[in-house]
Amino acid sequence: MPESNRGVALGAGAFLLWGFAALYWPFLSAAEPAEILAHRMVWSLLAMCVFLLLARRGWKWLPGVVRSPRRLLPVAAAAVLIAVNWWGFIYSVSVEQTLQASLAYFINPLMSVCLGVVLFSERLRAAQWVAVGLGVLAVVVMTVGYGVAPWLALLMASSFAAYGAVKKYVDLDGMQSLTVETLVMFLPALGYLLFLEFSGAGTTFSVSPAHTALLVGGGFVTALPLLMFGVAARRVPLSVIGMLQYIAPTMMFFIGWLVQGEEMPPARWAGFALVWLALCVFAFDQVRGARARSVQRRRTEQPTAGPRD
Repeated sequence: MPESNRGVALGAGAFLLWGFAALYWPFLSAAEPAEILAHRMVWSLLAMCVFLLLARRGWKWLPGVVRSPRRLLPVAAAAVLIAVNWWGFIYSVSVEQTLQASLAYFINPLMSVCLGVVLFSERLRAAQWVAVGLGVLAVVVMTVGYGVAPWLALLMASSFAAYGAVKKYVDLDGMQSLTVETLVMFLPALGYLLFLEFSGAGTTFSVSPAHTALLVGGGFVTALPLLMFGVAARRVPLSVIGMLQYIAPTMMFFIGWLVQGEEMPPARWAGFALVWLALCVFAFDQVRGARARSVQRRRTEQPTAGPRD
């Protein structure tokens, strides 16, 4: 299989796994979202250790990161942001608000664009401004439909967009960065789990062996798609990744609507329709921009004809 096709397959697989995760966490309903999050942090580190061992990457790079505040602080900030995102997702699917999780990852690209303008002084093209405006209008319509702002969706979208922005300051590859992120989370998460167990509030061993196995498996459910995504991002253009990323929220939408039976009153349909319209405008602009850059690159690489004899 060509490298590009393998990259597309890995990217699609990663987003499929993220979509199916909306069905995974409700199986742990006996535990509170905070406990599930702590287990996710702890066992993600174990998963990363296994992946590093399989990849024969070693640990020689780690002491240099830990001893350098300049390198460690951005990773620690990324760890906090992704932990907030994880909690929001676990909570939303646990209380059968999967449609908010879907909305979050639909509007995340638009929020990332806004952060690019605010933090990195990026300039938006006209079509991108139209997409952002439609996204804002969608949130307003959703707010009217819900009666309150869809705060879970906004929390997840903003935390993940901020996570992506912070990662621009991280000088590690995907596997190394995720390992350090889980390492930063490990001790606080382990301390919280020990507190729960000693206080009698924990569910690690008190529910069933299947519950315990699912808690441990959460680490691999977390780490595997992130690694697949990291490999795919290096093998295929970002424009392709941009199209693939809508697999997960589309799956979450249908899971919330058809599997979990969440209500879809007219205001929510209108809000999602505006989001989908915004993403169509955004995707069209991305594809058009990628094609223009490709044509420009081919013209630049074309050898200049020499003087004729």
